[in-house]
Amino acid sequence: MSYDPRGIYSPESVVWKVHSDPSMLIGGVRALFQQALHPVAMAGVATHSNFREDAWGRLQRTGDYVTTLTFGSAEQALELTARVRRVHTKLGLDDPHELLWVHMAMVDSFLDVAFRSGASLSVEDKDTYISEMVDFAALVGIPRSDVPTTLDQLKEYFKTIAPELEATDDAKRAAIFLTLPPLPTVIRFATPAAPAWAALSSLAAASLPRWARDLYGWPTLPAQELATNLSLLATRKSLSLIPPMFIAPPIFHEGVRRWQSQSVSV
Repeated sequence: MSYDPRGIYSPESVVWKVHSDPSMLIGGVRALFQQALHPVAMAGVATHSNFREDAWGRLQRTGDYVTTLTFGSAEQALELTARVRRVHTKLGLDDPHELLWVHMAMVDSFLDVAFRSGASLSVEDKDTYISEMVDFAALVGIPRSDVPTTLDQLKEYFKTIAPELEATDDAKRAAIFLTLPPLPTVIRFATPAAPAWAALSSLAAASLPRWARDLYGWPTLPAQELATNLSLLATRKSLSLIPPMFIAPPIFHEGVRRWQSQSVSV
């Protein structure tokens, strides 16, 4: 498939809108909680990843992957996905069924958290986002025909895969690391980083769908959904006060400049 050299996605795309939203900070963490609920996919991560020793590194690599495909040039995105496919093939992590789970858990988390946090997204926008994200899936080797393209298809996908999902010991250990990742002593005790991260990751966990929280064995309290939504709204509002130059990754700013300065050349 041919892509505009400026990038897989343009600033006018819904993907760009969602992935540049401050709520992505919470959506990205929720995606990792949700992805861990597929036993086979999680076993692959536990076997071939140094997640336990390098939780921050995994979070950073996941963030870099999403931002490169969203805001990078087509060349940057294609080079990265080719490298990821080679690694997946080498480690035996290239099963399309498991890759599709990882993709759909990510799509569901990003979209749901953005909407509940107050991002302006119509029903049509949600369908467009899911459809646009098919490129994300295809670039890591998932057949396009297997990927849901509408919100209704996304919901049906989760109903179909539900019998395969389980909070294994690996998933529960990953959840603990996401909530309480290793931090250098000076940072843990001399800065507010630890409690700030714990609050953010706890909110991400609370934002999981009810079925996911039930699998983890986490209680759902009365009015929890309302409290979670209010917290999501407040967190996004607070993050929105931070100037983009400080919170957005460099590749986002590079992408904005590239789309503004370069003429269309497909």
